[in-house]
Amino acid sequence: MRHLNMLAAGVASAAVVALAISCGSTSSSSTAPSPGPASNTITISNNAVSPQSITVTRGTQVTFINSDSRVHDMDSDPHPEHTDCVELNQVGFLNPGQSRQSGNLNTARRCGFHDHGNPDNKALQGTVTIQ
Repeated sequence: MRHLNMLAAGVASAAVVALAISCGSTSSSSTAPSPGPASNTITISNNAVSPQSITVTRGTQVTFINSDSRVHDMDSDPHPEHTDCVELNQVGFLNPGQSRQSGNLNTARRCGFHDHGNPDNKALQGTVTIQ
């Protein structure tokens, strides 16, 4: 009976290890496309966003980096409702030198974004196409 309990404990331990490895590999596969986030990054510099248009896969987050000398408030179109892609509204206020990611963009569509504090500045507007 004692050997049976030890065997059961060993099987349970192996299952926990397998689960941990499985979860780790899922995590690393989501971070494995490390080159991908570079293409999923929008930089704000000299009062403009670059690139102004990007295409990402569903489930992706977009990173906004404020390399400018002033605060920006990045939100989804249309202004002032910000309802196209509410996931982009998670970026919000960015102080100079700060970066922040959007929520997961899970629905295939095209989303506009802008600087809420300067919504008419075409240089601070862009689109994210989710495929």
